[in-house]
Amino acid sequence: MMTETFKQPDDALLDELKTLLGPTGWKEGAEPTRHFEDPRGRFEGKARLIVMPETTEQVAQIVSMCNAAKTGIVPFSGGTGVVAGQLSTESDNAIILSLERMNKVRDISLEDSVLVAEAGCILENIHTVAAEHDLVFPLSMASKGSCCIGGNLATNAGGIQVVRHGNARDLCLGVEAVLPDGTIYSDLSPLRKNNTGYDLRHLLIGSEGTLGIITAATLVLKPVDPETTTVLCALETPAAALALFRNVQKELGSSISALELMSGFGLDLVTSHFPTLNAPFSELKGWYLLLEASGPLGIRERLEAALADCFEAGLLSDAVIAQSDSQRQNLWDLRENTPEANRAAGAFCNSDTSVPISKVHDFIVTTVNMLMDINPQLRINTYGHIGDGNIHHNVLPPIGISKMDFVTAHPNIIEAVRMAINEATAQFDGSISAEHGIGRLKTSDLEMFAKPGKLDALRHIKHALDPNNIMNPGAIVR
Repeated sequence: MMTETFKQPDDALLDELKTLLGPTGWKEGAEPTRHFEDPRGRFEGKARLIVMPETTEQVAQIVSMCNAAKTGIVPFSGGTGVVAGQLSTESDNAIILSLERMNKVRDISLEDSVLVAEAGCILENIHTVAAEHDLVFPLSMASKGSCCIGGNLATNAGGIQVVRHGNARDLCLGVEAVLPDGTIYSDLSPLRKNNTGYDLRHLLIGSEGTLGIITAATLVLKPVDPETTTVLCALETPAAALALFRNVQKELGSSISALELMSGFGLDLVTSHFPTLNAPFSELKGWYLLLEASGPLGIRERLEAALADCFEAGLLSDAVIAQSDSQRQNLWDLRENTPEANRAAGAFCNSDTSVPISKVHDFIVTTVNMLMDINPQLRINTYGHIGDGNIHHNVLPPIGISKMDFVTAHPNIIEAVRMAINEATAQFDGSISAEHGIGRLKTSDLEMFAKPGKLDALRHIKHALDPNNIMNPGAIVR
């Protein structure tokens, strides 16, 4: 975690902001509020004032005022980020700019297959609007009921369908944003081709509010597939999961929409903390692959045929195919309740790294061995989006010992575990952040593991666009 730099805002600036927004458009920073909460309970945010604009023009005025006063702003969308990018953790001088009141779907164009949504739109609400027109917005994740599209884009969120539809940036055609000097950059055109120099859309997506504040976006909509089939496969190793993926992919091509790896330990953990969920197999297996395929009618038969071939090749020992929507939901609940089960079981380290798909198996084996060298009683729940190489290691204390007692008895354990996972990731040519971003949690890690020249380039871009360092200071780079 790096030290933040926030200049104390003077009373004149605070009064100007309050006057601009009216009595319902701001909160005093000392009020207990969700704007200070970390989803994993590790950090606590601070602020001098929380501002809640309703329009892009108001955002521009706020940013212009803060830039003139050289006062730092922390953009806040849904608050579901897990790397403290939306929190001022050390200084109470920050102005939190919450986009919660900018939550409208402005437009939908069926001819262009796009929807224009404001940054404060909850992801699940976007799904609902798309469904009303028999379309889908394919970005999806466990937090869809609370995360907002502004934060999804600011962190270039991944989720469960990257293997088919890509990350958030791949589903965004245009953005509207307020730059650090208060300029409104508006390019919400649904163009699929636009080769006119540097792509500011992609620069802003993934920048975590350090280069500007995304206020609206043009999002790609896709047709609803006529048929979807979900299957949970039991396997011996992650390598077998990858081999199964390659074999099924030969038959189904791009129809594979989700590919989630879970361990037997993880599945047992979820069912023990969520007793209403049904374990699909009578015996616990070592590894599981949750595979979903969507496409034209007949996709189920093609998937069943491909799985039969995998059985004959010895790549899987058992499989359960969902026969109804409720069965499909049960299979997905086993995966999507995993983060909550980890928290309930006392996980003290939750990683988000990626490696080349071809190296996933060796990465998992090596990382587990490194963690066992630190403490052989650690419990490790490994799972993730194996189709794009994004693996999460969640590390729990030994059985029967609480998180608090274990961390108190081993004060250096969290950092030792984090660094072991980072070092294994680097060993296998991976990234220390796959889908959650850098925020304030991983700034030192980025300095340590970034490719040569990358940090300098990031700092030059940051200084060029935000010379007064008001946009989310302390996030991503110093």
